[in-house]
Amino acid sequence: MIVGIPKEIKEHEYRVSVTPAGVRELVADGNTVIVEHSAGAGSGFSDEEYSSAGADLSDKKTLFNSAELIVKVKEPLPSEFDFFYEGQAVFTFLHLAANPGLTDFMLKKNITGFAYETLEKDGTLPLLKPMSEIAGKMAPIVGAYYLQKIYGGAGVLVTGASGVAPASFLILGAGTVGMGALQVAYGMGANVTVINRGEARLKVIDRMYEGKVKTVISTDENITVEGLKADVLIGAVLITGARAPRLVSRELVGKMKRGSVIVDVSVDQGGCVETTKPTTHNDPVYSVDGVIHYTVANMPGAYPRTSTLALTGITISYIKELAMMGIEQAIHKDGFLKGSLNTYKGNIMHESLKKSINSVS
Repeated sequence: MIVGIPKEIKEHEYRVSVTPAGVRELVADGNTVIVEHSAGAGSGFSDEEYSSAGADLSDKKTLFNSAELIVKVKEPLPSEFDFFYEGQAVFTFLHLAANPGLTDFMLKKNITGFAYETLEKDGTLPLLKPMSEIAGKMAPIVGAYYLQKIYGGAGVLVTGASGVAPASFLILGAGTVGMGALQVAYGMGANVTVINRGEARLKVIDRMYEGKVKTVISTDENITVEGLKADVLIGAVLITGARAPRLVSRELVGKMKRGSVIVDVSVDQGGCVETTKPTTHNDPVYSVDGVIHYTVANMPGAYPRTSTLALTGITISYIKELAMMGIEQAIHKDGFLKGSLNTYKGNIMHESLKKSINSVS
């Protein structure tokens, strides 16, 4: 198969979808790999490293015209739409439930879309996990940063000081993002509360942290009570393929502490806070009623070297499998890759995505 690895163009997106080591594996399997010039520069990988690994270097237009499968990190942007040819395949983070414009493009141009975030294996989301872990661990750091008064925050130091209580963190969700956020927030010395829908995960936290982290079952009332106490609220909820549930209402945001910070990691799937709207690393925050919102849709892009190595370490085996099987066989044969299929020949193929799209139609 001819596999294309373009340079990411989302604002301040420095990751690359495949490392030179990954290219070497794909070429060893008999594939042709085309890499756009400077695609890996932001992650510290040179064109020479890709060439030595067996890649053909190319401009963007030639790459898209030649490749049967486009492998990206982030979803295609409108400025990339014209590069795709009818029926081409793409394997990337798509997050279509929160992006009707991209969904419409993929359906109209019959793009075969495989999404990292909906590939399931043994009840887990292995391709989403490494980026979720990084975003989760970033969230408390970002929250602590924007608590500084000079950035509009309340001026609360996360660790507290002698005779002064530390900051209060509220984490909504105890999946990969939530657990990553908990690890860092607790390590920073914050008072941490975790709200989760399922009791089993909360029991795990109780055992791991020996009762030093407050755990609460997710209800509207509990979210309101804990949200009003929070200096930093981290949104870390996910429903595979679907839009994130809105757990924090506009009304609650209006009652939160002035200078508190919301870090909504669920923004890729539409956000779990009603006031969430996507931002960029170039302009990452905005304020609603004095509450700072950090809602960057590609948080791990800020640490591209770590993120690229973590992502490719997991995705490469599935990229190789897809290239080996071929697009049509991957679509029709039951398995992990079929579960990642979101769009095909003008149709939405993932049931959760279909329900999400229909609910807002």
